[in-house]
Amino acid sequence: MTEGYDFIIIGGGSAGCVLAARLSEDPTARVLLLEAGGRDRHPFYHLPAGFAKMTKGIGSWGWQTVPQRHMNGMVIRYTQAKVIGGGSSINAQIYTRGNAQDYDEWRQLGCPGWSYEDVLPWFRKAEDNDTFDNRYHGKGGPLGVSQPRAPLPICEAWFAAAAEMGIPRNMDMTGEVQDGVGYYQLTQRNYRRSSTSIAYLGQARGRANLTVRTGAQVLRIVVEQGRAVGVETPDGVIRAGEVILSSGAIGSPRLLQLSGIGPADHLRSLGIPVVLDQPGVGSNLQDHLDLFVIAECTGPHTYDRFAKPHLSALAGLQYLLTRRGPVASSLFETGGFWYADPDARSPDIQFHLGLGSGIEAGVAAMPQGGVTLNSAYLRPRSRGTVRLASADPKAAPLIDPNYWADPHDRDMSIRGLKLAREMMRQAALKPYVLAERLPGPDVRTDQDYFDYACKHSKTDHHPAGTCRMGSDAAAVVDPQLRFNGIAGLRVADASIMPRVVSSNTNAATIMIAEKAADMIRKGTAT
Repeated sequence: MTEGYDFIIIGGGSAGCVLAARLSEDPTARVLLLEAGGRDRHPFYHLPAGFAKMTKGIGSWGWQTVPQRHMNGMVIRYTQAKVIGGGSSINAQIYTRGNAQDYDEWRQLGCPGWSYEDVLPWFRKAEDNDTFDNRYHGKGGPLGVSQPRAPLPICEAWFAAAAEMGIPRNMDMTGEVQDGVGYYQLTQRNYRRSSTSIAYLGQARGRANLTVRTGAQVLRIVVEQGRAVGVETPDGVIRAGEVILSSGAIGSPRLLQLSGIGPADHLRSLGIPVVLDQPGVGSNLQDHLDLFVIAECTGPHTYDRFAKPHLSALAGLQYLLTRRGPVASSLFETGGFWYADPDARSPDIQFHLGLGSGIEAGVAAMPQGGVTLNSAYLRPRSRGTVRLASADPKAAPLIDPNYWADPHDRDMSIRGLKLAREMMRQAALKPYVLAERLPGPDVRTDQDYFDYACKHSKTDHHPAGTCRMGSDAAAVVDPQLRFNGIAGLRVADASIMPRVVSSNTNAATIMIAEKAADMIRKGTAT
C-alpha cells in the first residue's frame, strides 16, 4: 500500500480535470488524478473539426448499448471518452447549459443549493466568454467560450427557414431565454478546442502537489469499515483521505459495482462481494435520443467536399494560415430549441444543424454533399440502467438507456423529427437543398417514422442520472455529493443529475465540478 494523498480523483474527464485543478490550488492539499485513457496529444483532440473523427472511435471505450427492446432490438454505438479531458476532448464543443427550470426542478426534487440562481455563479466562474460579460456570463475563467469562427451561408438560410415557421432568432441561448435558433457558443479559445484538460490542467500541471497519471485504470474503490480509504490499481492500492469519483454517467456506476457497491442481487449474481447494497447505483439512466434529417444539397454548400484528400489538405493549410475554413468548424455550431409539445414548460426539442452528412458514426453520407438536421427530445420519461456483464474490470458494461420505454418519449421524438423535416422544406432553404434523402418520401405515417427511427437514430451523447443526487434515503449522493452509506467518498459528474438537463451536458458537468470543488475546499465533511 502507498499513502500520501488527501484526494484521489478517479476519472480525468470534464469534471475530473476541473476538480484536480481547483483542489490543487490549495498548496497543502496533495491531489492525485487517475485517468484510464491516454494523453490528448493527437491533433484531432485540439482542432475543432476533429469531432468528426471522435464518434468513430478515437479516444473512446468502444462501447454500445444492449438491444433496445422498445426500438425493435436496435443496438446503438455509445461513444464514451477514454482520454484525458473526457467528453470535453471529443465532443462537438457546444456550450449550452439547459433551461433555468431544469435546475429549479433539481431543488424541488430534494437538492437544496442546486436551483438555477444557486448554480449560476459556478457557470460564470468557469467561463472566459469572448462575447458576453453580464449576469449570465463571465470573463477570465479557465474555460474558453467563443462565437463560431466558420459558419456558412446555409446557416443563415436555416435561420430564415425557422423564421418562416415562427421560430425566432436567439443571439444567446444560454442567457435569459432559451427559445429560438442561432449560433451556439463553443468551448474554444483562439479557434482551438478548450477541453478541461487544456483549460484547467494546463494551468495546474506544474504544481508540486498535483500528480496526474494517464493509462491508469482503477480496478475498485477500497472501503474499510464503511469508509473509502483509497483505490486499487493493477500496481497496488493507493490510499487517500477522500476519494472523488468522476468517471461519468456510465463509468462511475460501473466502477462502484465492480467495487461491490450497488444492487446486491446483481452483484451476487456475478460473484462480487457486496460492500453496500445501493439499488440506485446504475439506475435512473437518462439520455437524449437523436433523430435526423439528411438532405442532398444543390451544390457545395457544406463542408462535405473537403472529405476528398487533396481538399482536406488544403483545408488544413487554410486553418494553419488563417484559422478559418472547415477545420475551424465544430460542424454543429448552429441549432436551437423549440417545442414538440406547445404546452411544455420550456423548449423540449433541440436542433443541431450539421454542416455536412455522415459526420457521426452510423449516419449516412451523401455522395454529392449534404446537410444534416438533428432533433432530440430533451426531457425523456424513460429510465434505463448501467449494469455489469461480468466481474472482469476489462469487460464492457451493459448500457441500457431503455429508449422509448415510455410511449410519450416516442411521440415527442417523432414530433421533433416532423418539425425538422418541415424546417428543411421551407422556401429560404430552396437555393441550398435539392431534396430530402432521409427519412425520404416513403415515411409518412407514425409507424413509418417508428420504423425509420429503429434504423436511423443515435445517442446525443448525453447520459446522466445514474448516481442520483437527492435528500431521500434512496438517493445515491446527498446535495453535497457525499455518497450515502460510505464515508470519504463523493461522486461529481453527470451521473449525479436527478434529471438530465434540457441541452448538451458538458457545461453542466463542468459547473457540477466547480461547485463540488468549492464545497470540498470549504470543508464539507465526508
